[in-house]
Amino acid sequence: MKTLRLILAVILSIFFSAAAGAELKWEQTQVELHPAVGDKEAIGHFKYQNTSDKPVRFKSVRSSCGCTTAQTQKEEVPPSEKGEITATFKIGGRTGTQVKNVTVDTDDPAHAVTVLTLKTVLPEVVEITPSFVYWQGGEAPKPKTIVVHPGKDFPVKELKVTSSNLEFSTKVERDKGTGEFKIDIAPKQTTSPAATTLTLQPDNSTKIFYVNARVMNAPAQ
Repeated sequence: MKTLRLILAVILSIFFSAAAGAELKWEQTQVELHPAVGDKEAIGHFKYQNTSDKPVRFKSVRSSCGCTTAQTQKEEVPPSEKGEITATFKIGGRTGTQVKNVTVDTDDPAHAVTVLTLKTVLPEVVEITPSFVYWQGGEAPKPKTIVVHPGKDFPVKELKVTSSNLEFSTKVERDKGTGEFKIDIAPKQTTSPAATTLTLQPDNSTKIFYVNARVMNAPAQ
C-alpha cells in the first residue's frame, strides 16, 4: 500500500510539474475604452507576467479585423518578466460600440491560446431619423422630413447637406432650442424612378453621414 501511494505521489508530482511549466498571467483579458469625439484611434494595453521558471515564446498575435492591429514588446518572455500587448483600433467613420478580439498563441502547454477583447465605446455623434425616405410612383412630390439630432458630446452649429441628384431639392433648418436639424427633401417629379444620396457634414467634424431618398416605380395596375 505504501509503495502504491509513493508511486501515485510521484506520478502526480510529475503531472503538476509539467502542467505548471511556462505560463503567462494576464492582469485582464478585456479592456474597455471611451475615446473622445475627434479621436482617430483607441489604444488598449494588455499587461502580463511570466510567473513560471521557464521562458514563454509568442508564436503569433493576430486581430479579428483589419481595423485593429496588435503587437507585443518581445517575442520571448523570460521567467518573472513583465510585458504588454498593445492593441490599436482605427476609429475611422465607425460609431457605436465596437468589440474586437486579439488572439495570442504561445508555447505555453497549459494555456496555448488566449483571446483578448478590446471593447471601444464610441461617443454618439448624431442620430438620423429616418435614414431612408421614398415616394411611390405617382405620389404627390411633397417634402419629407429627416431629423438629425447631435449627440450630447458633439455640439453642431451648422450642417452642410449636399444632394447627389439635382432632381431633389433640400432645405435645412436648425432648432436652436433642441439643437436638432430638420431636412426637408422633395423630388421634382414622381412619374419616373429617381434616387439621390444626401451627404451630411457637421461643421466641427470630418465625419460624413448619408441619407438615401428614392422615387419608386409606379404600382402595377
